Parts: sequence; structure tokens; C-alpha cells
Amino acid sequence: MDKATGAIDVLVIGGSGAYHFPAEAFGVETRRLTVETPFGPSAPIRILECDDRAVGFLSRHGENSYSMTAPYVNYRANVYAAKALGVQQILSWSGPGAIHEAFHPGDLVVPDDLIDLTRQRPLTFFEGKGIGFIRQNPVFCPEIRQALQGAIGELNRPCHTRATYVCTEGPRLETPAEIRYMKQIGGDLVGMTLVPEAFLARELEICYAPLCYISNYAEGVRELPYEKGVLFEGTLPGHDRHRVDAALSAFPKIVRGTLRHLASLHRDCSCKDAMLRYRSRGDIGDDWRGWIG
Repeated sequence: MDKATGAIDVLVIGGSGAYHFPAEAFGVETRRLTVETPFGPSAPIRILECDDRAVGFLSRHGENSYSMTAPYVNYRANVYAAKALGVQQILSWSGPGAIHEAFHPGDLVVPDDLIDLTRQRPLTFFEGKGIGFIRQNPVFCPEIRQALQGAIGELNRPCHTRATYVCTEGPRLETPAEIRYMKQIGGDLVGMTLVPEAFLARELEICYAPLCYISNYAEGVRELPYEKGVLFEGTLPGHDRHRVDAALSAFPKIVRGTLRHLASLHRDCSCKDAMLRYRSRGDIGDDWRGWIG
């Protein structure tokens, strides 16, 4: 953190379950703020002192409970706020379901690819502008992925490092036929939160990568009875729930370890130059606020 400007260079976006963690799990909270943006106010951002480093923490779905479902998160406001605070790297987490039998509830995954099946979400900052035709490979920042894998390895926890995340509109869960389709097109995980978050971060040249924990089996992956009144209505078998809880409880240590690894890297990735072609030919200036449509 730049003490003179109050800027931070890393934002952690907490997904499902983030609201259960006290601030002390990640660091000492020094202040809390909400950033006004052209897209409305961001979600509250806590500034934490974590191992002598100030980082931001945003709970995507709410401060105290899962009060904001994925289709209605103001992704543009949150990513705009990150850029306004000086953020260069976003570490995100998500709890998708398993499409393939190789993945099980409680598994940790650092995905490397993404399929967008959302339908109604605003997907770009550049509405009405002739910019934004930018490459999406690698989909996620290789340096953050490297840091995540290093932190998980230090905890001696197994982790899948190749997986394709399919993002659906929600808030409903998927039908068995939809899951069969996603499997046929190469999906491994199904969730609702990485789109448009990952794409918006790239548009503003912010490094972005997610850490996933498998929260349940997607519909039809296994024959599972319907359970009334419980989370996922039976697609998370009772004997697997402790594995999901254990994976989620490891997130504060993983996040802190990832931040330590990131401190030794130098942003040699391509993320920071996503809009270079447009700057070089004079379509946009250096002030990113002028890029917004």
C-alpha cells in the first residue's frame, strides 16, 4: 500500500463463505470503504494489514451472509473500484460444482480456462466504443496461478491445476441435460461468478486468477437422492460436507501464502499490456477512466 495515496495493489475477492470469516483471519482491519463508480457503489472493501502488507478484501455475495446472488453482483462497480484504488492483482475465489468424476467436493482447483454461458450480464466497460478486441489467452494471470500453486503446495494439500470453469447465469442450478452439454464442450467445473469478473479485470489491465473449492456434484454426475431443505438439495452428500468445510477453512492460509509468493514476482505477464495496441495508436490515453463507455 502507498501510504501517501492510500492505494493498494492487491484485492482479494471472497466468494461463497467469505462472510463467515472475521477480518482477523486474513489480517488486521484498518479501515472500510465503499467506492462510488459510474456503475453505482462498489461492495464494501476492507483494507487489511496482512504480514506487513496492506491488501483489500471484498466479499462478493455480502458482508454477513449470502445476500447477493451471482447474477446480481455489480461486477463492473467492484472491478472499477479496484482499479481506482490502484489494484494491480485480483485474487478471487469461487465454489463451483464438479462436472467430471475426477473432481470431488472439497477438492481445490486452480482453473486455467473458462467458458461463458451467461446471458444477461453487462460484460464490458467499453459499451459504445470501438475498443476491447483483446486476446483471452492466457485466461487467468499465470503469475497469480503460480503463486496460488506455491501456497497450496506449502500446505501439502492436493490441487488440480488444469480445469475449465463453465460460468452460467443463475441463480438456479443447472439441469442434467445442461450439465451433459457442458461436459461435451470441455467443461470440468460449473459456477456462476467468474464472468464477467475475469474479463472486466483484463479490460482494465488488472491481473486476475481464481482459486476454487468444489462445493458439490453438478446435476447428474452421480445418482443422488433429492434432500429437502438442505444446501444444494442433495448434490452434496452428507459424508462429503466435512471435506468442503475443511477446504474452505484453509483459504485464509492459502491467501496469505499466495500474497507472500506474489510479493516476489514482478508482473512479467501480459495482463498489464492488454490495451497497449489501443494506446499505441492513440485510440485511448493513459488515463484509464477515459476508456470507459
